[in-house]
Amino acid sequence: MTITVAPESAGQRLDQFLAAQLPDTSRARVQQLIAEAKALVNGEQAKPSLKLRGGEQITILGDPSPPPLRAVAEDIPLDVVYEDADLAVVNKPAGMVVHAGAGATDDERNRGTLVNALLHRFGSLSEVGGELRPGIVHRLDKETSGLIIVAKNDIAHRKLASQFAQRKVHKRYIALVHGSPHKAQGTINEPISRDPVRRTRMTTKGREGRSAITHYELRRKIESPYGKFAVLDVRIETGRTHQIRVHMASIGHPIVGDSLYGAPRELRPATLRKTSGKRSHNAQQPEIASGTPTEPLSLNRNFLHAAAIELAHPRTGQPLALEAALPKELERFLEKLEARSPAPQAL
Repeated sequence: MTITVAPESAGQRLDQFLAAQLPDTSRARVQQLIAEAKALVNGEQAKPSLKLRGGEQITILGDPSPPPLRAVAEDIPLDVVYEDADLAVVNKPAGMVVHAGAGATDDERNRGTLVNALLHRFGSLSEVGGELRPGIVHRLDKETSGLIIVAKNDIAHRKLASQFAQRKVHKRYIALVHGSPHKAQGTINEPISRDPVRRTRMTTKGREGRSAITHYELRRKIESPYGKFAVLDVRIETGRTHQIRVHMASIGHPIVGDSLYGAPRELRPATLRKTSGKRSHNAQQPEIASGTPTEPLSLNRNFLHAAAIELAHPRTGQPLALEAALPKELERFLEKLEARSPAPQAL
């Protein structure tokens, strides 16, 4: 394929021009074609930032669309909570992506995912979801841990997918949020859509969002040196992208650790907050009781865990209920958060 740059396109970057000329090809893919010398300008390799003058001959070598990826097996440890001939339920750790996504190279898109680990463990899975998502019936966010169902064959996959579509699969999450909801239990019924400005986020403020329903129940309140928090049981009727995260943030109680939706990246104890401002060199420093936290506390993941799931077995129809305990890193975080300063000693 050869494209002649029209005079009115003078001044455009090479990658911008080609992205417009090849509407079915992403700009990232266009840049990859240029980097691999598969998009030549007047027969020579050029940079994506090249400013066109008009009249150039751009030759496209090969197919501008990348070949489809196929997930490959990878030896990654898995915590399998349940397994039979039709399905498995895995306790996914935080930090693991469920399946491959967009990236610059095959390795970046297709390594270290739950799917890679599943293929190594089980050999073959259902093919309903395609070659990149074998066995995947539903998903969990990368920084969310907990139970996820995997289909081993196509019949099981379709029956499980039908249960999800009919809202017959019941999932319970444990979440730690900033502040505490006014009511001990409540329901958030707000449609969710893609944020038009920040495309990595979802929002409840869009005009054409998809229906989303989240129920929460207060388990306990925490008043700590780092502020006020609440541990919640959360159940969802729908499975929208980032649903719990965006719903809790929408009522002013973001998930701890979830900086994408407004949670701070670190928690600062009251003593540190009070003394962190500018002060005179002669100002007297307040005394801090022994044992009072003086260092920030941070969590490198979201405090959101898929703790329980209930469904009907796709072959037998018998109820199947499974649980996964809170991960150790979240237990340790709670212990640090709830630590109290010792009572001051008598003078």
